[in-house]
Amino acid sequence: MADPQGRVDLRSDTVTRPTPAMRRAMADAEVGDDGFGDDPTVNRLQSTFAELVDKEAALFLPSGTMANQVALRVLGEPGTVVLAGRRQHLVVREVAAAGMNGSAQVVTLDDDDGTIDVAEVSRWLADARVGWAPASALFVEDTHGEAGGRVWPLDRLRALAEVGVPVHLDGARLWNAAVASGISVAERAAGATTVTCCVSKGLGAPVGSLLAGPEELISRARVERKRLGGMMRQVGVLAAAGLVALDRVDRLAEDHVRARRLAEAAAARWSGSVDPQIVDTNIVRIEHPDPARLLAHLGTRGVLAVPASATMVRLVTHADVDDADIDRAVDALETAP
Repeated sequence: MADPQGRVDLRSDTVTRPTPAMRRAMADAEVGDDGFGDDPTVNRLQSTFAELVDKEAALFLPSGTMANQVALRVLGEPGTVVLAGRRQHLVVREVAAAGMNGSAQVVTLDDDDGTIDVAEVSRWLADARVGWAPASALFVEDTHGEAGGRVWPLDRLRALAEVGVPVHLDGARLWNAAVASGISVAERAAGATTVTCCVSKGLGAPVGSLLAGPEELISRARVERKRLGGMMRQVGVLAAAGLVALDRVDRLAEDHVRARRLAEAAAARWSGSVDPQIVDTNIVRIEHPDPARLLAHLGTRGVLAVPASATMVRLVTHADVDDADIDRAVDALETAP
């Protein structure tokens, strides 16, 4: 239990607190001015990440949203469209930033199961050749948060990479996908032109995401980061925590097991509310006729969650939740109205 108020906080894996090892690394971090590329700890984090995902270069950014917006600016060409799933983070969780920060129009495709149909993308590209607006990029999300942390099948990721437009992989929880599938982040990102990963979710760093890709695109991304107000100075104190976070990847498997327990409890309480077999990682989305009532009940038991939609409640496991916390949350679900 890491919550100072004794709660079981399942609102998001973003609520994790830095570990003692991270705090020590932050205190001892060697720093410089990252605006000039002089922060050695930031440079080490960027090169480490680029190597992990097998890309030429990487850039440290304050958030996953900024990483996606920067990718949109470097890949989405004026007068074109960017294809994306209709429930992806880029579309539904970034307060319509794409309409303000990009010069390409976002066109959404069906992604109810967390993936995008390769045939639908191919049809769009074929239609574009006879008069539709051309597509300059395709954005995908792995794991897919609004589909309950679903992991993309590798063959589908590979097929999308072959359709003929640059692919941006929003991999905020790509580490979860790698652990759940047993397939490395490098292999999962192999077909993507650019890829992001977050170190401040399940890995527990206090802040930060990384964007990796070809050297030329990352140089442009650095400029776009500055335009969005994301240039940072002696930020090695944060990058140091990110480096520690990258050594914690294996522990994500614990979160996945705990999420499955929550899903099983919810399915037993409300038949059909969730299918535990599709809870691949650390996100559980529960159908309920009155989410506000369920959230209020959980709150009386010291369990925090959030609405996932007008008819759903979302629970997210993470590093600051242990088995005793899950026992408590399961009990709260079993006694819920």
